[in-house]
Amino acid sequence: MTVPRRGGIAFISCVAALLCFPGRAHAMHIADGILPPAWAGFWFLVAAPFLVLGMRELRIRSGREPRFKALVGLVGAAVFVLSCMPIPVPTAGSCSHPCGTGLAAILIGPGITVVVASAALLLQALFLAHGGLTTLGANLVSMGVVGAYLGSGAFLVARKVRIPWLLAAFLAGVVSDWGTYATTSFELSAALAGDGSMGSLFLPILAAFAPTQVPLGIFEGFLAAGAYRLIRTRRPELMDLPQEEGAV
Repeated sequence: MTVPRRGGIAFISCVAALLCFPGRAHAMHIADGILPPAWAGFWFLVAAPFLVLGMRELRIRSGREPRFKALVGLVGAAVFVLSCMPIPVPTAGSCSHPCGTGLAAILIGPGITVVVASAALLLQALFLAHGGLTTLGANLVSMGVVGAYLGSGAFLVARKVRIPWLLAAFLAGVVSDWGTYATTSFELSAALAGDGSMGSLFLPILAAFAPTQVPLGIFEGFLAAGAYRLIRTRRPELMDLPQEEGAV
């Protein structure tokens, strides 16, 4: 069996397992009915160019590097499964959960991570009652766009100042996770503030996420570091990395 086929089978298996053994549904991500139509439409417009550019990059890199499809499939499965682990936050109208987009961004790039996140969010909205179709744009901006680009940026800056690979990957996971939830808090406060002050609503929503999301962000940091080290040392060809003695 080829490596690309194994990557596709891994993703399909994760989806099938979650569909066959459903748990109690929660309002994962931002659910339908929370954002007013104007705000829901606005976030679709914000997400659209990032998704188009990511799809273009995916097509180009897949044509140039056949092995890249396998890595995208495996990363897509990881993002899907990680973001299906909800911890309800009733006061915020959403859930805390790992995202996986920080790890994805340093493995396949932030642009393609947006595409992977869009597929995960769409499947969750359609089949698992996680998130919503009307809020898909807002959820993609927070988890896919902000999460991916912040995670990738943190990793690149850390490496630029010669921080070791392992710690750079840890920072990518943490920054991506916390950035995602700061953006979600901003989206909710901007849409729901009405005639009041957005700032007065933003801080309480951010505080509502904090008890679950602060430790989850640290967990994502360790997860990103461990997964990146594993791939870097065991399967460096998937990332076009040379074997480096003593690499961290």
